[in-house]
Amino acid sequence: MLTILADSNIAHLHDYFNERILQQTINVIAVAGRDIDAAMIAEYQPDALLIRSVTQVNAELLKDNDSVKYVGSATIGTDHVDQDYLRERSIYFSNAAGCSKHSVAQYVLTAIFNLRPQSLVSNNSGISGSQAVPIKLGIIGLGNIGSTLAGYAADLGWQVLGYDPLVPASDINNASFEQVLTQSDVISLHVPLTRIEDSDYPTYHLIDKQALAKIANSTILINSARGPVISEADLLLDFDNNPQRQVVLDVFEHEPVVTAGLLNKLSIATPHIAGYTLEGKLRGTQIIFDEFLNVFGPQGLGEVAVEAVYLMDELLPENPYRWQQLKQAPEQLPKFYDIEADDALLRESVDNEAHAVLGPDFDALRKNYALRREWLFDN
Repeated sequence: MLTILADSNIAHLHDYFNERILQQTINVIAVAGRDIDAAMIAEYQPDALLIRSVTQVNAELLKDNDSVKYVGSATIGTDHVDQDYLRERSIYFSNAAGCSKHSVAQYVLTAIFNLRPQSLVSNNSGISGSQAVPIKLGIIGLGNIGSTLAGYAADLGWQVLGYDPLVPASDINNASFEQVLTQSDVISLHVPLTRIEDSDYPTYHLIDKQALAKIANSTILINSARGPVISEADLLLDFDNNPQRQVVLDVFEHEPVVTAGLLNKLSIATPHIAGYTLEGKLRGTQIIFDEFLNVFGPQGLGEVAVEAVYLMDELLPENPYRWQQLKQAPEQLPKFYDIEADDALLRESVDNEAHAVLGPDFDALRKNYALRREWLFDN
C-alpha cells in the first residue's frame, strides 16, 4: 500500500489521489501544511510527501526517514525545499512551475487597474473609448510569471522595462535594475527568494532602503513573489518619509503574521492569494500528480499501473471569461475580480490585542478562500 502525506490545501487532492484513479491501494493522510513535521513523517512513513509553500522540507524534517521517495510541491516557488538535500538522499522532487502564471499576472493587472483606472487602455492598444494614460511597467524577474505579465502588458500597448540577470537580453529583458527602479510607473516583483550563499544575484531584501530611495513617490510597487524580497523595516521607514507611496503586498516578510502598522500603510494587501484561481490551483495539482506517476508508475517504481490521467477538463466548470473579450470593455475588468474585498478580509482579521493578523487567522483566509477564475488568455 502506498502512503501519501499531503497538505490538505492542495486543490482537489482526493479527486486525483484515490484508489479508483491510481488503481492501487493507497492511504492519503491530509493535514494542515504547517503541521507536517519530523514526528508526523516518522509516524506515517509516507512514500510521497505533497506540500505547498508553508511546509519546510529539509534535513530536519526528513531525518532518520527512508520511506519518502517523492516530494511534490503544488507551487511555483521552491525556497521552502532544500533541493540539494533531497538530491543527496536520492529523493525525487518536482514543483508546479508555471501553474499560476496567468493567475498572478492577472492579480497584478487588477491591482494596477484599481489604483490607476486611467491606465485601462493605452494609446497603442487599438481599443477605442476611454482616454488612457499609458503605463510604463517595470518587471523584476522574467520567469514564468514575469514573462506572462509582460505578454498582457504588450497586449494592452504598455511599455515594458524588464530586468532579469539570469536570462538572455530580449525585447522584454531590456533594462538595468536601476532603470526599472527609476523609470517605471509600476514595479512588479516576480523573483524567487534566494540568499547570498545560494546565488550570484540574491533576492533577499532586494528592495531595501537604497532601492526604495531610487523609486519615485508616484510609482506603484507590487510584490506577489516572496515576502522577504522587500525589507519590511526599510519599507516602514520609507513610508514615514513618503506616506503617499502606493504599495501592494500579497506576501509579507514575517508571514503569516502581518502587523497592523504595516497594513495601515499599504494601498492593497491580500493574504498570499495572488495565484489562487481555480485554474491555477488545479494546474498545480495536475502537475505534481503527473510527476507522481512518473515516479511510481510503470516507468518508475512500478507500484501504480496508471501511466497518465488528465482530469482538469473534467473538474473545471465552464469559464465565461475571455481576455480578448474583456479587454474590449476595459472599464469592466476590475469587476471580474474584487481585489478590494480580499483586502478588506485581511484588514478585518487584525487581532485588536496583538495589533496584527495572527498566523492561524492568516492561514484560515487562505484555506477558506473562494477561488476566483482566470481570464482565458488565448494568445
